[in-house]
Amino acid sequence: MRETPFAVRHKFALLGAALALTGAALVPGAHADNQGGNSNSGNSGHAALNRLPAFVVAGSLSTTSYDGVSDDLLTAGLGKTGLAGAAPAIANPAAPTAAELRRLAIWSNYRALVDMSANGGYGRFWGPNVDVYGNDTLGEGKIAGTEYLAYADDGSGRQNVSLLVQVPASFDPANPCIVTATSSGSRGVYGAISAAGEWALKRNCAVAYTDKGSGNGAHELMTGVVTLIDGLTAAAATAGRNSLFTANVPAGALAAYNQQYPNRYAFKHAHSQQNPEADWGKDTLEAVQFAYWVLNQQFAPRVDVSNTVSNAVSNAASNHGVRYAPGDITTIAASVSNGGGASLAAAEQDPGKWITAVVVGEPQINVRMPGSAQVREGGQRIASAGKPLADYMTLANLLQPCAALADTAAGAPYLTALPIATTTAIRQARCASLASAGYVHGSDTQTQANDALARLHAAGYEADSDLLHAPMWDSQAVPAVAVTYANAYTRSSVTDNLCGFSFGTTNASTGAAGVPPAVSPMPTVFGLGNGVPPTNGVNLVYNVTPSSGADHRLATPDASFAGAVCMRALWTNGNPRMRQSVQAISVNANLHGKPAIIVQGRSDALVPINHASRAYLAANSVREGSRSQLSLYEVMNGQHFDAFLGVPGFDNHFVPVHYYNIEALNLMWNHLKNGTPLPPSQVVRATPRGGNPGAAPALTVSNLPAIVANPGSNAIRVNEGMVDVPH
Repeated sequence: MRETPFAVRHKFALLGAALALTGAALVPGAHADNQGGNSNSGNSGHAALNRLPAFVVAGSLSTTSYDGVSDDLLTAGLGKTGLAGAAPAIANPAAPTAAELRRLAIWSNYRALVDMSANGGYGRFWGPNVDVYGNDTLGEGKIAGTEYLAYADDGSGRQNVSLLVQVPASFDPANPCIVTATSSGSRGVYGAISAAGEWALKRNCAVAYTDKGSGNGAHELMTGVVTLIDGLTAAAATAGRNSLFTANVPAGALAAYNQQYPNRYAFKHAHSQQNPEADWGKDTLEAVQFAYWVLNQQFAPRVDVSNTVSNAVSNAASNHGVRYAPGDITTIAASVSNGGGASLAAAEQDPGKWITAVVVGEPQINVRMPGSAQVREGGQRIASAGKPLADYMTLANLLQPCAALADTAAGAPYLTALPIATTTAIRQARCASLASAGYVHGSDTQTQANDALARLHAAGYEADSDLLHAPMWDSQAVPAVAVTYANAYTRSSVTDNLCGFSFGTTNASTGAAGVPPAVSPMPTVFGLGNGVPPTNGVNLVYNVTPSSGADHRLATPDASFAGAVCMRALWTNGNPRMRQSVQAISVNANLHGKPAIIVQGRSDALVPINHASRAYLAANSVREGSRSQLSLYEVMNGQHFDAFLGVPGFDNHFVPVHYYNIEALNLMWNHLKNGTPLPPSQVVRATPRGGNPGAAPALTVSNLPAIVANPGSNAIRVNEGMVDVPH
């Protein structure tokens, strides 16, 4: 059962008093440098207590047990069937309970990262019913166990990073393991439950989740409503330091902003003014440290501290000892996309105490490329490899609407909610504006579009991703990321309207902003939001025209071209705050000899493989040299969003990268437990299902060749910074 907030606060206030009373006697000695972790012994002859890490806000901690029948860790009681069905019902949509919001969050986050269609593999190759060996043996796949939820913070109440540890009832304390599941994108704390959490739970491992300080915290500016750690909402003034995120805007400035720009929203990743990405590695490490504390609470014996504290304080503090010291638990840092980048950053920051190995998919990572590092494909150098997201995303946002009309992009799948005629007009107008401003050349739309695509190729986008420029922009993935990260990197306030953009509700038919929402998105934003508008009814708004603003695609004939130019200029003109933030998030690709696997699809058009995985492999081979144990598995016809594989045009053109993420996790497990060598870096030539859009045949193993020990001509050669990828 979930402990009441009062009981939790009271319990850990007494624990703090106990630590203050006993002083050095309860401070770990053998591992005094453990960053708030645990140790096997203490001073003055007393066994060490299992200390709650200093970064955990004690009053935020809650514990909930699930029976695996009515509710569970993996499916929130929905089971394999319920996850594939409609959104779970909420008794009172205006006031969901915390349990209802958790169920909704697990349902939506699970579905967001994998293909849920039966022909695509759900229930056959992956899903709660499929065991770690790929067999359909687990029924509905519900998993009993316990969850521990808390904030990590620096004492200011402004970070409030959500940490969540799941311990399955099947956890074997004699063979302990932890798998991280740092959230993908800007999702909430369950944001990698299908990407990493599911595999971990099936392996009987504890799962260390974190929303990494960017997770789905929303602030409705006109009403002052904010979200809390469990998804419930409250007035910002009432929530105080318990708010997941409250925009830091003086009352007078906020009132003036609301008058001019009504019905707008602040989101944590974009508007916290803290560049949270700089701490994603630290957040992931803290999730691991919190998991150590949790496992010691559950499985370490109690310590007799009767000589140092009163019995009342002793009982309240739990007084568990330390069974697991740093390094005692096999720990795999695993996740995808932003969570994958966070896992790599955490492994770089960890000199060898907390993380044993790394397995990540399609990592969004910004690499400091050594001068000697190079990426070549088919013998041709990729001159632009290793660009940061601030560079390639603002360029894609500028060019993609036009490049979508290029000859080689014909037949692209579309994800737009707008009529095709409107979409075509937007693309033609964007091409004309680009040509007029000198960004592309050509006297007609087709020539301009072909030039826009050629410029994306020159900037490191693979020709394999040509079909995806239309859906990446039309689905608003690229515009949303460009605006969110530009705000984050420049540490802009929500009231700055950076480059004319804001987040707000809009009229469904006209796109006009400033209209009151028929239903506030706040009660369900924790369950259905992804942290980066457009999400849950909150849209990306261009404020410049009309005066009240409008959906950015409809605000001007060329889809807010001037705003896109402004964001691009933040990078090209060297905005100092953006440059400083990008420097702060960049990594060196030194994993300190840890075994590691990266999986990425060559067709990725959101996080291009030349700027992420290939660049990381090249930099790693310089920085680690012969110590490196990193392998890259590059999947042909794989792209960034497996959830799109159920969409016509995606189903017949692309393959699930998630399948290879699971295979990579199994390869790493066998390496750690049995000493099986990891296969070397290679291109995996997966083949699409084919057929007609929306009617692709069922996925089979013939589409999904295995990662092999001897890749032959498919090997990716790596030597002293030179990465050679076969074409």
